[in-house]
Amino acid sequence: MRQVKLVENGLQARKEIEQFLNQGYTKDEVYLLAHGEERSEDLSEALDTNEIGVNEQGFFDLIANVFRSRGDELRAKMESLGLTDREAQQFEKELDRGRVMVVAAK
Repeated sequence: MRQVKLVENGLQARKEIEQFLNQGYTKDEVYLLAHGEERSEDLSEALDTNEIGVNEQGFFDLIANVFRSRGDELRAKMESLGLTDREAQQFEKELDRGRVMVVAAK
């Protein structure tokens, strides 16, 4: 089961994360993505969300991200959470516009 919410800022992201936790997701099942890598890391750390790593992507995809553009990396991460290629492309466009994506995936 997967749910995705797009928000404008960290305050809205915190609200969505709390709603996911209230719905029975654990912190390990909630992820946050932003187009800027630093922004994504800062928000993930501040809001205590899980990072998409080897468990979600697999070793080879994780290594491949080093050589990918940020957009390709984001789409690969989204697909590792169960989004289709088409969904990942659409959400990546929203991240390009400065939005933040909060994903809850079991």
